[in-house]
Amino acid sequence: MSDVISIIVPVYNEQATIGQVLDRLLSIELPARREIIVLNDGSRDGTRQALDTFGAAHPDVTIVHLPENRGKGHAVRMGIARTRGSVVAIQDADLELDPAQLATLTAPILNGEADVVYGSRFLAGSSAVTVSRLGNLFLTWATNLLYGSSLTDMETCYKVMRGDVVRRLQLSGDRFEIEPEITARLLREPLRLIELPVSFSPRSRAAGKKIRWRDGFAALAMLFRCRFRA
Repeated sequence: MSDVISIIVPVYNEQATIGQVLDRLLSIELPARREIIVLNDGSRDGTRQALDTFGAAHPDVTIVHLPENRGKGHAVRMGIARTRGSVVAIQDADLELDPAQLATLTAPILNGEADVVYGSRFLAGSSAVTVSRLGNLFLTWATNLLYGSSLTDMETCYKVMRGDVVRRLQLSGDRFEIEPEITARLLREPLRLIELPVSFSPRSRAAGKKIRWRDGFAALAMLFRCRFRA
């Protein structure tokens, strides 16, 4: 059976960018066939209408409208349950990360060189210092301390994994704590996890960035919970 790359796209109130993201995901070159699964997490702007219009023109893209907004983690979990690919990747709908980079990130898994690939936004030496980045650095430091790892970007959206690995993770996070939960559960297994640099164009809260400082506390709590509970 030939390889398939499953790309999960959680989306909430991204009317302005979701069409561009999906166009890119359909047009980029990838080293295997793709399936695209979009989870509309109860958007309240024009995202649903934009997705319905897009889906009518691209019936090969799976679009799922979740009945209410429960958070990125819930949408990602619903997406994982629908995947069938040998590789699973997560793509945000805000264009902070260029989908063309998925070709580089999926290749080591398809080639049998890694089980998990993280796209690190900081390996390339970005000099921008923001509150969000400082929070990310702290959470990455805490992850490395708790799990004996050496990650540079635990919070990256670009978590690319073997399909059988991600489908057996017992995930529970509903919001942004899904990021540390995925990482914590992966680090507790004997997996080959590597990081590769990716380019990143951060957006501000005014431009629609949704993560808040309180999400950092939930992330830290998730790291401890996964570390010290069976």
